Amino acid sequence: MSASVAVYRNIYTEDRFKQAYGSEQDGSGGSGLRERLAGRCRCSRRACLHLLRQRVPIFSWLPRYRPKKWILGDTIAGLTVGILHIPQGMAFALLTSVAPIFGLYTSFFPVVLYMFFGTGRHVSTGTFAVVSLMTGSVVEQLVPTPLEMNSSLSAVAEFEAQRIGVASAVALLSGIIMLCMFGLQLGFLSTYLSEPIVKAFTSAAAFHVTVSQLQSMLGLRLPRHTGTFSLFKTLASVIENLPHTNVAELLISLVCLAVLVPVKEINMRYRQRLRTPIPVEILTVIIATGVAYAFSLDSAYKVEIVGHIPAGFPRPQMPALHTFPEIAGDTVAITFVGYAVSVSLAMIYADKHGYSIHPNQELLAHGVSNTVSSFFTCFPSSATLATTNILESAGGHTQLSGLFTSLVVLIVLLLIGPLFYFLPKAALACINVTSLRQMFLQFQDLPELWRISKMDFMVWVVTWLSVVVLNVDLGLAIGVVFSMMTVICRTQRAGCSVLGRASNTEIYRPLENHSKCYEVPGVKILTYNGPIYYGNRNFFREEMSSLLGLTPEKIRSREKARKALEKREREATVNTVERGIANTSFSSENEFFKSETSESDVQAVLIDCSSVIFVDVAGARLFTQMCTECQKAGVHVYLANCNESVLKILTSSGLMTYMNPQHIFVTVHDAVTYIQQQKEKPPESTTTVWV
Repeated sequence: MSASVAVYRNIYTEDRFKQAYGSEQDGSGGSGLRERLAGRCRCSRRACLHLLRQRVPIFSWLPRYRPKKWILGDTIAGLTVGILHIPQGMAFALLTSVAPIFGLYTSFFPVVLYMFFGTGRHVSTGTFAVVSLMTGSVVEQLVPTPLEMNSSLSAVAEFEAQRIGVASAVALLSGIIMLCMFGLQLGFLSTYLSEPIVKAFTSAAAFHVTVSQLQSMLGLRLPRHTGTFSLFKTLASVIENLPHTNVAELLISLVCLAVLVPVKEINMRYRQRLRTPIPVEILTVIIATGVAYAFSLDSAYKVEIVGHIPAGFPRPQMPALHTFPEIAGDTVAITFVGYAVSVSLAMIYADKHGYSIHPNQELLAHGVSNTVSSFFTCFPSSATLATTNILESAGGHTQLSGLFTSLVVLIVLLLIGPLFYFLPKAALACINVTSLRQMFLQFQDLPELWRISKMDFMVWVVTWLSVVVLNVDLGLAIGVVFSMMTVICRTQRAGCSVLGRASNTEIYRPLENHSKCYEVPGVKILTYNGPIYYGNRNFFREEMSSLLGLTPEKIRSREKARKALEKREREATVNTVERGIANTSFSSENEFFKSETSESDVQAVLIDCSSVIFVDVAGARLFTQMCTECQKAGVHVYLANCNESVLKILTSSGLMTYMNPQHIFVTVHDAVTYIQQQKEKPPESTTTVWV
């Protein structure tokens, strides 16, 4: 049995509906604002506790922690991620062009700080390949590797200090930018890096990371290229120097890849069966260090090794603050990439496990992490794809897993670090390359993206090509600009449709998709599926004129015919003058409908504004201009379904001077019923709508 609905009510214009159902406007707007500000600034014990729990979330979730249910999963997940942080931290330090020990520092301090301030329960922070690559480019520009470097310990130490000083300055400035964004509540800015942009960017950056590690895998001592076309410059340099490949380091790389790739594939395919993934990275590091030490590969075969890793905590020191003017532009890009990736990851796992993420609080968390860590010789950090995935799949439940992760890294820093002296850098390069598996697999999303949205597919391809061909920073900027241009183009070319009515209903749908709907005789019902602003006002005007068939010549001819008709009516009778009608635009509708206009002509145009989300000054003036032109042609204009902001702008722009306020209706059906009643009945009749 099919359900049915019947409604019998009065016709509502916007004014009449507001009188019946609108809320009274509060005239004391200033006092309301003062009250809100006073409420926010009121100091009490309860307000302080609420602010503390809001800004330091550990005080919110820790009292509600369920040890029996969550502690085992957090412990196993935290220890697993901590073991992975050790080789990855040292490997990504090479991407940043600093000593491996600084990667371990960056795997410790941000993890502890995020545990206190972060809202993502399954987010693992630390070193991230893309952020490290971008930071490394800045370091190489300001502190390039000399062609002939003095091998004395003091010269090497001074060189490394300069490099970590620049990397720490990037972290400090990035943290300051995030804290400023938090103060201004700009967490929404991450939305400008859409999912296609982030995925294309990280996938393309993975190619840059892979190519940059080729020289370490082949044992070539080459300068690092930066700027535009850096990927091709690096490839050309590597190919040119292939005859100088160190065979021992090539063999180390091949063996490491032969172990890492299949074991990581096993971890991925059988992650549901494995309680914890096989820690192949740390096993590779241990075995490679042992082999290099046993066979003296550094002296016998000139294999490049990590070298001295100091034990203990780093002493606090100031970053290279004098480099701020030179690193500002690159740091903004690094900040947005790190924050966008972090928030995207946090939201993915929050949606999966049914809790919420606060983007502005994430700004505070990562801002504090980068700012504080920069004083302990750390480079920029963010959430990481691989470790976050492992943390969630290993059974992590809350941020407490970060405590166990940091404990593992702390043990390495205090006790085990110096034992990695003989670790070949080629092994770390292989760990870097194999950690990018998820980024390379993002190509698998392209067929589905093409099927769902070809525009988003184009955004993906343009971003990917820009990053690969040009550079990481410039490519990201091009991707963002291109994505915003697609949005602008879509709003500019939003379609305008003619609506028809479904028989015996109040439902109106576009005629091109609903052939059984019919046009109301003498009434053209139009809808525009987008905002009306300075960027698309001309397209809107062209679409409307085309659908109405109102060319300038037709407007002039109908205006002359209308004026001639009015003149004949005035000469034939004096009743019109006695009724005191001074403005023909506000004459009664039944007089208009009884004129000599042909039944096939458009006598009224009704604009459905339900899809018009906003109108600017240029769009409002266009409405006024179109209203005037339609009146010249003897066509009355009606509006329906206007939201409050659109109606306010149209009213403020003076549209009501040229249009009867009683021609603005709550729904399309109200307007159509009103027009039909004015056409068929005298104006004194009661206006009702039957659905």
